[in-house]
Amino acid sequence: MPEELVTRARDALENAYVPYSEYSVGAALRTADGEVYVGCNIENANYSNSLHAEEVAVAEAVKNGHTAFERVAVTSGAKDGVTPCGMCRQTLAEFADESLVVVCDEGGEETTEYALGELLPDTISLDTLNAAAAAREGE
Repeated sequence: MPEELVTRARDALENAYVPYSEYSVGAALRTADGEVYVGCNIENANYSNSLHAEEVAVAEAVKNGHTAFERVAVTSGAKDGVTPCGMCRQTLAEFADESLVVVCDEGGEETTEYALGELLPDTISLDTLNAAAAAREGE
């Protein structure tokens, strides 16, 4: 149910550490076997060391032995229809195929669902890296 994941993502907002941007993000990730892991963004003064909510949720799931995901929900404190950024999309693609359902909280009761492949159509994968290496060897 997307509603459960959105609720869990909204709950995760409470723990966001965002003293610089004041833009909190929460994520809830459902594994292929039904476990749910949540994450929130954690900012750092230099910004580049900040952790994104989706990354935190993925890390928690992987730490607990899960590497197959079926659905993720994301929300922001602004309830503005936030979607995973490019870096988070690539992180999700490491563990899920293009059919991973991404539920974006529009605020209120509204959500928008995407397939990960819609948000990241040309993901970098092992196949991409192998093709690039083969092309370099052929030069």
